[in-house]
Amino acid sequence: MAARPRREHPVRTLVLLGVLVAALFGSLIAGSRFTEDASMTPKLALDLEGGTQLILTPRASDGSEITQEDIDQAIAIMRQRVDASGVAEAEITNQGGSNIVVALPGTPDDETIELVGQSAQLRFRPVLVVGGAGPIDPQALEEQQQNPSGQPSEEPTEEDTGPPPTREEIEQAARQAADSDQNGELSDEPAQEPANSSDQAWITEQLSYDYFTLDCTDPANRTGGGRDPVDSPIVACSQQGTEKYILGPTSLTGSNIVSATSGQSVNQQGYPTGEWGVDLRLDDSGSEVFGQLSERLVSMQQPQNQFGIVLDGLVISAPVMNAAIYDGRARIDGANFTPESASTLANQLNFGSLPIDFEIQSQEQISATLGTEQLSRGILAGLIGAGLVVVYMLWQYRGLGLLSVASLVLAGVITYGLIALMSWLVGYRLSLPGVVGLIVAVGITADSFIVYFERIRDEVREGRTLAAAIEHGWPRARRTILASDAVNLTAAVVLYLLAVGGVQGFAFTLGLVTLVDVVVVFGFTHAVMLLLVRTKFFGQGHKLSGLEPESLGATSFTYRGRGRFGRPEAPRAATREPAEERELVGARSVRTGTSSVDRDRPAGDTAPADPASKQPDSAESDSAGSDRPAPESGADEGSAADQPARAPLPPPVDEDGRRLTIAERRARQRKQEAEAARTGGTDEKDGER
Repeated sequence: MAARPRREHPVRTLVLLGVLVAALFGSLIAGSRFTEDASMTPKLALDLEGGTQLILTPRASDGSEITQEDIDQAIAIMRQRVDASGVAEAEITNQGGSNIVVALPGTPDDETIELVGQSAQLRFRPVLVVGGAGPIDPQALEEQQQNPSGQPSEEPTEEDTGPPPTREEIEQAARQAADSDQNGELSDEPAQEPANSSDQAWITEQLSYDYFTLDCTDPANRTGGGRDPVDSPIVACSQQGTEKYILGPTSLTGSNIVSATSGQSVNQQGYPTGEWGVDLRLDDSGSEVFGQLSERLVSMQQPQNQFGIVLDGLVISAPVMNAAIYDGRARIDGANFTPESASTLANQLNFGSLPIDFEIQSQEQISATLGTEQLSRGILAGLIGAGLVVVYMLWQYRGLGLLSVASLVLAGVITYGLIALMSWLVGYRLSLPGVVGLIVAVGITADSFIVYFERIRDEVREGRTLAAAIEHGWPRARRTILASDAVNLTAAVVLYLLAVGGVQGFAFTLGLVTLVDVVVVFGFTHAVMLLLVRTKFFGQGHKLSGLEPESLGATSFTYRGRGRFGRPEAPRAATREPAEERELVGARSVRTGTSSVDRDRPAGDTAPADPASKQPDSAESDSAGSDRPAPESGADEGSAADQPARAPLPPPVDEDGRRLTIAERRARQRKQEAEAARTGGTDEKDGER
């Protein structure tokens, strides 16, 4: 048995959508009133708002030559700092191969400008403790009491299914775990004099507290350029934010590196093994210190047999010491190395080998005059395009065009609110390419409405009422809309991942509006359409509704309810009796043997050449005892007897309540005629016998 169609609730859908829109703008209003970062208007990028431009010149304090690779690595470090600090749509470029231009939108604070201009230092530090990236879990204190020698867990336990701990709970748990003497104070002095840089005595109470509270999953804690004293231990995050470390004092600096190159490892016969790594060569003083360090680390347990390579305050690598190395030639390899990652690490080591400082050549404000003019022209172009779309929809779809206009306005309102919300929460800034993406998305949204409306009109052309047209047309239009939006969203995601700069802004807004289009079509357009069908204007196909059957060329039979059929273009006769309205078009009358179509035809009209309207139903004639005169000619009588009687069209609703199309009803009609013909032939043979 076929499943009945699921009943839809358009009012409930509209209420849910209204609640979501109200929550969106309610959060913006509350944020703009109680916080300083939120605003009802989106933040603008550098090309539209202007900002601050810094021109930095790298200088090597030892007079060494700075290569293009050093410039590229410096730009990568600056971009890491700027992105992690929450400044969006910043532009960092190379100027003339010798300068670095940093353009920050808006008015950045002095801390951000100082962060950009800081030099990056490379340090080699022994690893004392390594753990997960998250802060301490308060539930792990009980495990620490049971195992005093172990470190508290930084990850939630599997049994913990409650809400995440607050910042106050994390700090309280970290203080309890770090206060080893339980005197209520955190000391920053070692309990005893450390023997070397790998001694656990370097871990003070204050250092443990900093380690337990550090959350390396937060990008703000991976800005780099922070405090990195040479003679003191530090707490640092990995560059990817997957681990955090307690590192001992510096053993080597980047100035001890002579060169670093990437390549494949070779075996004893000199053949490459396929594994990539980095070959590191140190100077004489560095070779001596590294020999002592490697001799000490190779005899220690995990993780104290590792040494962390720290660049700009972040751990870029923490290899394990496998053997003592006295000649200053080390190799860093592993199964996780790829050609790209090995080359990146080699460039970072080479960059750290140069004591580079950045000298600010100029700092000036960038005018937004050109950007403001471009923004005004872009808005004007968007309004013109939207106006043309509105005019076309009203001309093509009449009353349905008003629904498309309302849907476009709602899509624009939701998109505006989402952009303003992201400007507050994630620091997103709208750029000129982003405005272009919004303008292009107007056509994408209008295309969804056209697909939906045309599907409904096609169903009306086939003879269905508006309610039946929506019921049959919506599932087909829905599949087409989802497929089209999926293609657009995939293209936007790929473009965003592969592109840089302003093109990413275009891809972002394009993908955002594509998602909004799905929400509007499913939550507003279709729901309102279900409500409009209940009105007299749309439900009865007014000529200005855009759904008038005659103007759409509907020529097939239309189901009128309660087993009644008729042609949409045929006017209803004023003298039709109620009993005759319940008959099927093309069905014979039992009393007179005439068709209901013949009774409705004006006098003098010629009957259509329809075999069904000319052939009498033998079963009905026999049962009624018709006195119809015999044919005058024997040939005519024989030809009429040879032609089978046409069965009436089955009702448009089957036994399960499912609506049948015209093609399905005609197929069932032919099946009934074939069965009647076989039954009649069998009866004739039985009669002869």
